Amino acid sequence: MSIKVGDRLPHATFHVMTQEGPKPKTTDEIFKGKKIVLFAVPGAFTPTCHKNHLPGFITHADAIKARGADAIAVTAVNDVFVMEAWRLASDNDGKIDFFLADGNAEFAKAIGLDVDASSSGRGIRSDRYSMIVEDGVVKSLNIENGPGKADISGAENLMRQL
Repeated sequence: MSIKVGDRLPHATFHVMTQEGPKPKTTDEIFKGKKIVLFAVPGAFTPTCHKNHLPGFITHADAIKARGADAIAVTAVNDVFVMEAWRLASDNDGKIDFFLADGNAEFAKAIGLDVDASSSGRGIRSDRYSMIVEDGVVKSLNIENGPGKADISGAENLMRQL
């Protein structure tokens, strides 16, 4: 069963790159006392994720934050080194505050939004979604309903919910 509006995010640990190297970052550290826009992609650098989903949030980051979001975060079932490479390649100019590595899909599984893509050689991935989280509680959730799309979970749709 997947997470729904009104649910509290489960405790989970992501990994982020810092100047000192990879470091853990918990859901409490990211979401407690803040309004965070979180979106998830099946994988960094994949066509829809890299050319459609992420760019929409970069383009609309200022408007999203002007509507009250404290930060924007993206997560994917990739390791911290891939997420850091994606951050550097995205030309996001710091507009996306957190690139959260969920390398073992622990967060995706904990919220019930994991997808088994083993038949195509991609292993366990995250569903594509976006959500607004206030102080750890899901206020809005947009799960994409088809592969290769980032409409329901895209920045423009999410902005209407802020």
